[in-house]
Amino acid sequence: MIHIVYDGGMLKPASPINLSDDQRQTLQAWVRAANTPQAVVLRSRIILLAAEGETNRAIAARLSVSRQTVIVWRARFAEAGPAVLTTIRPGRGRKRRISATRVEGIVQATLQTKPPAATHWSCRTMARAQGVSPATVQRIWDAHGLQPHRTKSFKLSTDPRFTEKLTDVVGLYLNPPDKAIVLCVDEKSQIQALDRSQPGLPMKRSRAATMTHDYKRNGTTTLFAALDVLQGKVFGTCLPRHRHQEFLHFLRQLDREFGADLDLHLVLDNYGTHKHAAVKAWLEKHPRFKLHFTPTSASWLNLVERWFREITEKRIRRGVFHSVTDLIAAIEEYLLVNNENPKPFVWTASVDSILEKVNKCKAILETVH
Repeated sequence: MIHIVYDGGMLKPASPINLSDDQRQTLQAWVRAANTPQAVVLRSRIILLAAEGETNRAIAARLSVSRQTVIVWRARFAEAGPAVLTTIRPGRGRKRRISATRVEGIVQATLQTKPPAATHWSCRTMARAQGVSPATVQRIWDAHGLQPHRTKSFKLSTDPRFTEKLTDVVGLYLNPPDKAIVLCVDEKSQIQALDRSQPGLPMKRSRAATMTHDYKRNGTTTLFAALDVLQGKVFGTCLPRHRHQEFLHFLRQLDREFGADLDLHLVLDNYGTHKHAAVKAWLEKHPRFKLHFTPTSASWLNLVERWFREITEKRIRRGVFHSVTDLIAAIEEYLLVNNENPKPFVWTASVDSILEKVNKCKAILETVH
């Protein structure tokens, strides 16, 4: 069927625009999206108006374009559908103003050099060095995924028994022993009871909650915690200091907390308190305690560290504590709520996959240096 529309006072046949529901939804989504290129928005509006029966001249007047532009995009849409609205034909569009060689030079300068008296390039310093605009540098960096202003910290373990300890700890996570409980144990020391110098403002629409940058220190405490790997529950207690005496006190609490018929496998770091002579003597008298030490500089192997991050982000960092007593009460409250609905951290990485990543990182470091 041929649609007849009035165009400029004369009867002329126009190519019919029949949109499917999917096509109409796609074009409408492009028009509404804030990040859609304006050229695509304009073409989409042309097709949507044409589908409503508007004449070419009316569409051109409404969108402030030429009648020929409307005719061209109606014809192209009829041939190829919505995809044609987002394509640029060869030879059209803005011509490249900077050569590929120049782009590669900027990328290599970013990766392999440093500016005078600075640790990294900024858009402006690189633009001055290369004789281009800061916007050009930013576009090139975005296209190549370069972010000179950012760094990520890392630490490779130099423990000569790294593989042995890694296998031991991961084996506990992936294949825990029968009639035993696996506990990840560590201390979060020097937790400060910080009181802000002035009251903050609550969050409201269009404004985040506020806190003063300065604070008053009201003392510290140390949280001794044991994460039950299977259930996700955390047994913890706050003690004033971080010595082997306090660690022994915590071990005695664990001994009373868990049934005497179960072995307790403790995942620990290499802090000197955990290997003190008094601790070793106590462990000899309590053989159901079996200690498994993580490699040095590999605290990420201890799952309780992940839980420490949770309590820090959710309860401590933004808290206001007028005394150590208030801080301890907040920690105990968090422990209570956590254990009412515990969510265990599930370990999935195998020993082989971890070693592969570590070896790859070592190879990269050896290449760089």
